[in-house]
Amino acid sequence: MVTQSQRIAELLDEMTLREKVGQMVGTPPHADLSELWSEIRDHHVGSVHFGGTPHNTPRAKAEMANEAQRVAVEESRLGIPLFLRVMAEHGHAAIAGSTVFPQQLGLAATRNPDLVSEVARTAAREMRATGVQSTSSPIGDVARDQRWGRIAETFGESPYLAARMVEAMVDGYQGEDLSADDAVLAVTKHFPMYSEPVRGEDAAPNEVSEYTFRRVHLPPYVAGIEAGTGGVMPCYNAINGEPVHGSRRVLTGLLREELGFDGFALADYRGAEDLHRAHGTSGSLEESLWQAITAGMDILPSGGSEYTDAIVGLVEDGELSERRVEESARRVLEAKFELGLFEDPYVDVDEAPAVLGNDDHREVARDVARQSQTLLKNEDDVLPLSPDQEEVLVAGPTADDIAYQHGGWGNVEDPEPLGDTVLDAVESTVDADTTVTYEQGTGINDRVDVDAARRAAETADSAVVCLGEPDYVHEFARSTLGEDADEFPKRTQLTLPEAQRELVRAVHETGTPTVAVFVTGRVLATPWVAEHVPGILLSYQPGSEGGAVADVLFGESNPSGRLPVSVPKSEAHLPTRFNYLPHARHHGAEGSHVDSYDPLFEYGHGLSYTEFRYEDIELSTTEIGPGGTVEVDVTVANAGDRAGATPVELFVRDVLSSRVTPVRELAGFDRVRVDPGEQEGVRFAIHAEDLAVTDPDGTHVVEPGTFEVAVEGHSAEFEVSRRYS
Repeated sequence: MVTQSQRIAELLDEMTLREKVGQMVGTPPHADLSELWSEIRDHHVGSVHFGGTPHNTPRAKAEMANEAQRVAVEESRLGIPLFLRVMAEHGHAAIAGSTVFPQQLGLAATRNPDLVSEVARTAAREMRATGVQSTSSPIGDVARDQRWGRIAETFGESPYLAARMVEAMVDGYQGEDLSADDAVLAVTKHFPMYSEPVRGEDAAPNEVSEYTFRRVHLPPYVAGIEAGTGGVMPCYNAINGEPVHGSRRVLTGLLREELGFDGFALADYRGAEDLHRAHGTSGSLEESLWQAITAGMDILPSGGSEYTDAIVGLVEDGELSERRVEESARRVLEAKFELGLFEDPYVDVDEAPAVLGNDDHREVARDVARQSQTLLKNEDDVLPLSPDQEEVLVAGPTADDIAYQHGGWGNVEDPEPLGDTVLDAVESTVDADTTVTYEQGTGINDRVDVDAARRAAETADSAVVCLGEPDYVHEFARSTLGEDADEFPKRTQLTLPEAQRELVRAVHETGTPTVAVFVTGRVLATPWVAEHVPGILLSYQPGSEGGAVADVLFGESNPSGRLPVSVPKSEAHLPTRFNYLPHARHHGAEGSHVDSYDPLFEYGHGLSYTEFRYEDIELSTTEIGPGGTVEVDVTVANAGDRAGATPVELFVRDVLSSRVTPVRELAGFDRVRVDPGEQEGVRFAIHAEDLAVTDPDGTHVVEPGTFEVAVEGHSAEFEVSRRYS
């Protein structure tokens, strides 16, 4: 029996240089399909970025995928199928009628890796139905600067939480059989550190110490690699003065030699070109491609025949070895074989419309959106609202625009998007004789009719004011927002624009019980709202199922989301994070936080409609040695009158160490559901190696000393007996 590696070796022997180079090169979709067919047939490009327009309905996309595969297989010499990729970070969102899930920040709020894995599996099923075999997801970036516009795409500020969620998504996307109709290759990004650029400015250099890099930023990527991610995408940034797209130290030394990654490295869009266009480490496209390929890049997805010609020229001129080209071509061919494309690259075009957005998929989206809802404030039990009120006011710019719910990389041109808005959901939730009045009041930046909203609030029994921002903010996407660069959202502003602040003040000052709902990718600094408005619900970008917001507002679902990132008091309070390093001069009362780390709402905050109580922590042992484990038991009781779920989080502190370590770091979490009057036990296992201090060279050393564990105000200590690595 001929093995896969033998088939690939035989195929490489038959391929010309240009055909091998073609496997390394991709192209975006073209408005003129004849150009795309030419790229595939005449220039041998091996992959196509297949998201968005043109032809963005499920059937049309599946038909286009089949035709692209037909051209590749039937009109080429060797019949090598295409590798079709999309940027589907929270569902196949660029395709009309798809199920759109919450962005990753909302997924992290659930603290439910099993459900997050199901989200990935569901999204994979929709991608595969349209002929797509890979997604640029999950995102392993750790959110360290709330100004950074792509924070919505992260799993928050905890390296541990991000690592567990990355594992869950990779498992969900890829499953056990990549050729299955519910599996796609995951591409974990943006390796190795994208999310702490200077000034919070997208793609700016990361001026971060090697210690912080290895302690904070690298763990989610290690988790993704260990979970078997098929691909890794590097970040745009420069680290230690080296642009990652051209860094052999990062893409070969770290990624392959140290971390043992054996999949393909996929360049970000035009990332190689940035070497000469932006970073200035190269003088031409040819030199940039040489730098990227010799650094370790396997797929250059956006250049088409221009890249193919340039790379072939580099080989023919003796600047680049054909052996290096074969190395990348082999990795791409391995992925295509594992995906089953050589056996059958086509999809059933009649199946795609039935798969995308079906009821089962919508239920998964509704469930995860419900679990993500994070109740930040509930003064005087203003929530849940009663569905049998006489009149409910819904106001605000994000109440009735589903594009705000979807977040980035979605299909904002879909005339009939799947799902419901917050307004739709409120109208369908209240009793038949309840009047729902909608007054937008403002746009994101401008007044529409605040006075009309105020008048409506005066007669309403309650008011729901939906605030926030569209999409995210990153510098190369300003044109896609359709906003002036000086208007909100912008990187330098975390406070709401004056129009929205005026709206929520006007409604609140009528005395009507008011709830502020934030539909937003980033967390926003809103101290006035936090102080005055009795109810605050953070809905993140909930995706197509805005009804989940109403489920929580009216008590059909008990909120259980927890903040995956700290909410700062203002831009001037940055950085605000729970796992900060203690200061040499810690001003203020003994044991107090440094003011800049004192958040408006802290990491892990989130309320419920019931009351959970925690008993003291119990440890299985008070001393462990090399290879040892301490088990931490905690009991959670529901002292309220309704069932609910709550995430339980375990934090650890290294009391004495050779390096400055965080005041606390997340070391475990579990989500439990408890009925009224009942209690549930939660057990965490802390292994000695989990307590290691990370040296700048990547060495992990477990040091002897005292460690403190804490859960919801309860703490206990244990000892590590001796040093080992």
